[in-house]
Amino acid sequence: MKRIDLLALAAAAVLTAACASKPVAPDWQINAQGALERYVKAYMAGNTRVEGAEFDRALGELRSTGQPGLVARAELTRCAAQVASLVLDPCTGFDRLRDDAPAPERAYADFLAGRIAPPDAALLPAQYVAVAHGGDAAALQAITDPVSRLIAAGVLFRTGRASPQVLAIASDTASQQGWRRPLLAWLGVQAQRAEAAGAIHEAASIRRRMALVTGGS
Repeated sequence: MKRIDLLALAAAAVLTAACASKPVAPDWQINAQGALERYVKAYMAGNTRVEGAEFDRALGELRSTGQPGLVARAELTRCAAQVASLVLDPCTGFDRLRDDAPAPERAYADFLAGRIAPPDAALLPAQYVAVAHGGDAAALQAITDPVSRLIAAGVLFRTGRASPQVLAIASDTASQQGWRRPLLAWLGVQAQRAEAAGAIHEAASIRRRMALVTGGS
């Protein structure tokens, strides 16, 4: 299985199907893995009905294990997808499980919230370390996975480090993947900044792109 993101989008290694030479993975692993993958796709596409059903299905499978750490990782999946789309609400689902979550998950949650302590950056997936240490557009561009790149861009935005280049990288990434929800969010920020700077023609062009995405005129 190709994992989209080490912690945020695949419930880590516990959701990796077993090889043929090993015992067959329990149904909950396979079901939760599939549900989380479908949740991410639906969320990025802006399919609210499907995203809710798939996330609830994944949580049900993970809760059946009685392991708070697994449920906490699923909650981080949801929060990371939201950060990638500039939905910067508190990660309340994870917060309820924080005391029982492993240290890497706590560090990841702090990263998403824009408040990770420098010593904890070593606990993050490797693609985020440079951003956690103050990296900007260059560090963002170096992230090869598109979901991870958008998550990191969301953290940069949350911490006030989203330069015009960061916004361009994020919107281009979402556009290349055909992800409507993050694309509209990042284009919206670009349009607002252009309007604030008095770049009326640029802002109008961006607004037309947004209308194209939504099917408006």
